[in-house]
Amino acid sequence: MLMIRKVVVGDAERALVYKNRRFQRVLGPGVYRLWGFGLQVTVHDLATAEYTGKDIEALVQALGATLAETFQLVDLGMQEIGLVHKQGKLVDVLAPGSRKLYWKGLTQIDVQRIALSDGLEVDAGTAHRLRQLNVLDKLAVAVTVPSESAGLLFVDGKFVRVLAPGAAAFWNVRKNVAVDVVDLRVQAMEVSGQELLTRDKVSLRVNLAASLRVTDPVAARSKVAKYADQVYRELQYGLRKAVSAKSLDELLGDKASLDADIFAYVRGQVTGFGVEVIGVGIKDVILPGEMKDILNGVVQAEKAAQANVIRRREEANATRSLLNTARLVEESPTLMRLKELEALEKVTEKIDKLTVFGGLDGVLKQLVTLKQ
Repeated sequence: MLMIRKVVVGDAERALVYKNRRFQRVLGPGVYRLWGFGLQVTVHDLATAEYTGKDIEALVQALGATLAETFQLVDLGMQEIGLVHKQGKLVDVLAPGSRKLYWKGLTQIDVQRIALSDGLEVDAGTAHRLRQLNVLDKLAVAVTVPSESAGLLFVDGKFVRVLAPGAAAFWNVRKNVAVDVVDLRVQAMEVSGQELLTRDKVSLRVNLAASLRVTDPVAARSKVAKYADQVYRELQYGLRKAVSAKSLDELLGDKASLDADIFAYVRGQVTGFGVEVIGVGIKDVILPGEMKDILNGVVQAEKAAQANVIRRREEANATRSLLNTARLVEESPTLMRLKELEALEKVTEKIDKLTVFGGLDGVLKQLVTLKQ
């Protein structure tokens, strides 16, 4: 019995006819009556532009030169990325080596080929569209380099170039892309609680502060694993070397020279690492308890001695002033008389009542007796 099958294909559809699981032909819009046994018809909606069947290679081979009438074939090389635009809008990204079929007739499909050999940087517009599709992080390395910073671009472990501040993205397909952001601003560093011995074998703890900045980000990233750790170690070495060369009295009496010694040592050691040490300063010198008591006693003794010297000097000055006054009084009767009146005034301030006999001379003779 002959089998007849009716097939209806809409304007936005295409049908593929198979006989005994082998491709026969493509049906456009219309009504068809198909005769025969072992027929299989699959109807595809053109709204889904990509052909998702598993027989792409069979279709390409079977249609041959007529493939372009129904399908658009996209065959990317191993160093190419495809940006699929539907009606002018980016809808998909094809990985290198992709081979895709897209239906023709309903929507306009354009595939933009990007050669990785021309460079890995993604232009700003494409990066923005990929970010809207939420696929940017899957296909590229996106980075934002802040101001006063530098970005170091590495591809397959090799340094490529320095990135200026701003946003950038790089294809991370078939390549291992990494970006290291280096801060170029002045940074503070502290070396705390260092147990050290002075030249005269006094144990103490020192806290050190330093400021530094990166001057060559490439050297800071490639010469040492972590430049901050290297600077920290050099500060420790410089501090130990400077303290061990000074006695306790020298260290406490002239901290500025200690800062200068540490600064000179460390600056010379880190120059080749692309790092500049701007300044070094001792924050705290912490002595053991018994040493504090000894130093406090020394300071108290010194201050007491200074106070005695000042007291004796003032007493000598006062005695000398009295001697000079006595000489002037002895040489001038008028001045002596004035002194007598001053003495009388001081005495009368403490007396409630005073009876005077013989006038002012009587008062002076009775209350104040001066050696003739």
